Amino acid sequence: MLRAILASVALLGAGLPTLACTAVDMVAADKTVIAGRTMEWAFDMKWELVSLPKGSKLTLAAPKSSGLPAKEIETLYPVVGVGVGILPGAPLLEGQNSAGLGMSANFLPGFTTYQSVTPQDNSYVEILSFGDWALGRFANVKDLRAALQETKVWSDPTAETGPTPPLLHFVFTDRSGAGIIVEYVGGKVQIHDNVAHVLTNAPTYPWHLLNVRNYLSLSTVGVSSRQIGSVDVTAIGQGGGLVGLPGDYTPPSRFVRATFLRHGIAQPKTGDEATEAVAHVLNTVDIPIGVAQSREKDGSLISDYTQWVAIKDLTHNRLTFADYNHRLHYLTIDLNQIFAQTKPMSKLVGDLPYPKAVSGVEALAP
Repeated sequence: MLRAILASVALLGAGLPTLACTAVDMVAADKTVIAGRTMEWAFDMKWELVSLPKGSKLTLAAPKSSGLPAKEIETLYPVVGVGVGILPGAPLLEGQNSAGLGMSANFLPGFTTYQSVTPQDNSYVEILSFGDWALGRFANVKDLRAALQETKVWSDPTAETGPTPPLLHFVFTDRSGAGIIVEYVGGKVQIHDNVAHVLTNAPTYPWHLLNVRNYLSLSTVGVSSRQIGSVDVTAIGQGGGLVGLPGDYTPPSRFVRATFLRHGIAQPKTGDEATEAVAHVLNTVDIPIGVAQSREKDGSLISDYTQWVAIKDLTHNRLTFADYNHRLHYLTIDLNQIFAQTKPMSKLVGDLPYPKAVSGVEALAP
């Protein structure tokens, strides 16, 4: 088993950029559910903020080899999310619906193998349609979990996927605070309760949970002083309980870091406070351009970086968002107005109306 894991991990660097997404969710004392994520990528994917109105038509295709017909269905809930603009239809890798179900898709190379569709199957969805289907058709984690047991999720090798294959796992969180991780390993669906309330990238979710055991000595409380012989040696500053907390950007290190901070942070009282708390946790995995690079086959360097951050208020249907160039100016969107629309909308995330700086007179005016 260990040999297989090591072989799979070795594949992560074989022709694939180091993609580094992190998702964290949190419930405030007032029961507001907040789920946020960073999106790290090494290429310009032309990300779009898109809407999918209730009643939108989805075409669920099956592999040609199965002989099964494509099915046309309608969405039951309006959806707003972030899609890959360079691909036809801007498939969703992030989003939420009006019922309070949220989704974040993270890269899982080296471990993902989707399912095979047979002529006997009745329910199927291609991976590039998965986000639209899941958010458009299901109100909560419980209903989605049941549907996933009956639905084959497959990947079309001839589909246009851009610079990286769609090797993904997903975290879903709903308005009750329930969450699941959905992975496709060995051609089978694996559904895990999101007990850590965190997801990063490869390896698989159970591996990350085991790895956290290596850091049980971490503490929010540091040792302030210690008697060494006749000398009282005091700490040089706060935070000594975190010595050993990994600070690099690999998926295992980000998982440990985000998990410790998520469970060590003081519980926020309100949804606004929880949004701020999630943003603080996500700030610890933010990647500036140039510090996390990989070398292409031609010798050139590409840099993974945090292209955008999305923080979903699943209780009040709000989205707080910023791209790389506006990290100091988050935009908060009331999604209820968009959910009420009957026509789809889309806009490049770089063109969103982010708040601007004000003059000194405005800032200090009574």
